[in-house]
Amino acid sequence: MIKNILPALVLGLTAIASTALPAAPVHAEDQKPEQIHVRGSIVAYSGSALKVKTREGETVDVTLADGWKLASVANAAVTDIKPGDFVGIASLPSAGGGDGALEVLIFPPAMKGAGEGSYGWDLKPNCSMTNATVADAVKGVDGRTVTVSYHGKEKKIAIPDGTPVVTIAPATKDDLVPGAVVFIPAEKAASGPLAHQVLVGKNGVVPPM
Repeated sequence: MIKNILPALVLGLTAIASTALPAAPVHAEDQKPEQIHVRGSIVAYSGSALKVKTREGETVDVTLADGWKLASVANAAVTDIKPGDFVGIASLPSAGGGDGALEVLIFPPAMKGAGEGSYGWDLKPNCSMTNATVADAVKGVDGRTVTVSYHGKEKKIAIPDGTPVVTIAPATKDDLVPGAVVFIPAEKAASGPLAHQVLVGKNGVVPPM
């Protein structure tokens, strides 16, 4: 099942990453839809429609595109992060310099390279998302500091104790129950968010990204 969801998730994450790249001149017909992120709890699910109460308190109707894919997140641990792993880390600049992680997603091997780079993210103000390969992971005084590399660059990110660390896991439509927490990378459309992928929390694990 996990193999079935990976290609679509790769496409979705790559599309998210592309929004952070400098815009080159394009013809109007070549412009891609604006990417948005829906975070919140399910109010209702039916067929190709998902009603979500967002973390901002607004209720939105998300249209699920033909062939949309579903996955969940499962708990992982800092000690699961190994050199060579591909990770996505949302982080904020630290007062003492460098970045401090807000959450870490360990990608399955088949998703290595998805959305590679470091770009602005909307989890919190002024935070960034770095999708990169782990160069080394060293235990430090205040937790673990991970060095990651992307496009020939390196970045050191501290992972404080208590930082959510997750990986992608299978899910079924039976998991789309009222109250379940979702993260949805979507396209902005005239009728509302249009989604090709949905990440749902289950077994008490909440998508932290």
